[in-house]
Amino acid sequence: MRIPMMVGNWKMNNDNDEAWDLAVAIAEGLEDLEGCQVVVCPPFTALVSVGEAMEGTDIALGGQNLYWETSGAFTGEISAPMLTSCGCEYVIVGHSERRGRFGKAPAEECLLSVFGDNDATVNKKVKAALSGDLIPIVCVGELLAERQEEKTDEVVEGQVVAALAELVEDEIVDVVFAYEPVWAIGTGEVCEAGEANRVCRIIREALAEKVGADEAEQMIVLYGGSVSPGNIQGLMEQPDIDGGLVGGACLKDESFCELAKVAAEVKGE
Repeated sequence: MRIPMMVGNWKMNNDNDEAWDLAVAIAEGLEDLEGCQVVVCPPFTALVSVGEAMEGTDIALGGQNLYWETSGAFTGEISAPMLTSCGCEYVIVGHSERRGRFGKAPAEECLLSVFGDNDATVNKKVKAALSGDLIPIVCVGELLAERQEEKTDEVVEGQVVAALAELVEDEIVDVVFAYEPVWAIGTGEVCEAGEANRVCRIIREALAEKVGADEAEQMIVLYGGSVSPGNIQGLMEQPDIDGGLVGGACLKDESFCELAKVAAEVKGE
């Protein structure tokens, strides 16, 4: 049985003091939690302090991005060894805000990525994460225009396949995927639970082509995009959604703790 996962992506929020306070509050709020893996991904500047605040708990630490080289003249970047030295076990790869794909903008405006991520660099980062003993949480998802053009399945499957290029089965089974319809990220709009589940199933079927059906059934597929206490129950009731990659709702300890507790309760039934 797959254990649900709740990942909090703090994005560019919280200085060290704020991060410490939030991490302590989350750790206290989830002290008795069982049946859900919780991952917190603060800004790079707060990784060490958040790790210290959560020391002795089952909450895992994750980075929000990485570069594919281990060191060198890459100003402003961070490597897998740097993340693991801070205590990270996970890293988010290919978030739409890194790929430069924005749900409300016309499709042509999304071709130029703000931070340069694309299918090829996402693949490099997945490989770097795995080589560096990090579990990549790979984000895939379509633009609003792509959904309107009925290209959702094609886009999502293509991103999954591209992310896993040249990887072998033993590496692929460790990867976590997160379906994040770009038009639902930070907009307050959420993909209808049944449709989100359908696309998560598409992801799992694409994984089955790489590792076989049995192994794919054991891999974690998350949903992200305006996840909140108001919609988490319906999302977690879906058979192919194993948890959430959470943005805004993870910045308050009460709401993030509630998400993790609902996931554990629903999936444990």
